[in-house]
Amino acid sequence: MSAAGRVGRMILGSTLAIVTIAPSSRAAGATAPIPAAPPAAPPVHAVKVTILSTMLAGDAGGGIGEWGFSAVVEADGHTILYDTGARPNTVMTNARELGVDLSGITDVVLSHYHDDHTGGLLTLRRELLKANPTALSRTHVATGIFLSRRESGSEHEANSMIALRPEYEATGGRFEESAGPAEIFPGVWLTGPVPRTYPEHNVSGHAQIPTAAGPKDDDIPEDQSLVADAEGGLVVVSGCAHAGIVNTLEYAERRIRKGPVQALIGGFHLFPADDRTLDWTAGKLRELNVLNILGAHCTGIEALFHLREGAGLTRKTAVVGAVGATYTTGKGIDPRLLAR
Repeated sequence: MSAAGRVGRMILGSTLAIVTIAPSSRAAGATAPIPAAPPAAPPVHAVKVTILSTMLAGDAGGGIGEWGFSAVVEADGHTILYDTGARPNTVMTNARELGVDLSGITDVVLSHYHDDHTGGLLTLRRELLKANPTALSRTHVATGIFLSRRESGSEHEANSMIALRPEYEATGGRFEESAGPAEIFPGVWLTGPVPRTYPEHNVSGHAQIPTAAGPKDDDIPEDQSLVADAEGGLVVVSGCAHAGIVNTLEYAERRIRKGPVQALIGGFHLFPADDRTLDWTAGKLRELNVLNILGAHCTGIEALFHLREGAGLTRKTAVVGAVGATYTTGKGIDPRLLAR
């Protein structure tokens, strides 16, 4: 090894830094180590998330509620529709009432296969392509979403995505499937399938996945969230967090960027959770430095209040998600009237 030392390669965030490492016994006149470059700045400057489908209508004239989820995510000029609600027309109706134009959106993200997140896709695509042939023409999914599902003891196919796929593709749309984290726009990531580090039991129902070795319980392996790497911290949007909301956040921090998590938005599937589970989850959210929660869909109202207290948040920073509610970087949560 030369007196000048050796050259090492280090991954810092998303930046590759070249660092000169001096020998352990430095010779006279040896070159001093070059300081490692700091992690690259977050690539996203501004994010706005608007909820278009959830159980609670935010105020009069502000849409209709349903058991489902959908949100529009705007990040530095790129706009994404995350999930499409349950009933075919809910998202379209709510978007029109709220003055949200969906016709210019090309990209859709589906969090998982359940009907309350995919029910509006085909109707939205068919309606919006009349104004723009590229509207909702690219749908991002994670590996596993097209797996066959059967209810226990039944031969009936329970995964409607299998039948929906050819119908959507017949309109000119296409699915893009990812087996791991994927950056779909600068600084806007999909987690892809999330490893189940903690045994968060955020799955309900009795569906099974047929395999060559026999049926296995359906733990929704394709569950994925959207993460914006933004100034002020990560903005994370979840459909149901069937992989576990803590698993999801820790995975996002490992693969994208260390927190804080400036906003956690969507469904966390905690409505059936007991106090012990909620205490543990809230403690983890506090450890992960979650600054704002807009808990919608399957989070549960009582569960949201429990998380608020345990995570050390307030009435302004932990709010039940309603149709029309927004989170905007630099401004925080606008919960609409009913959840204020």
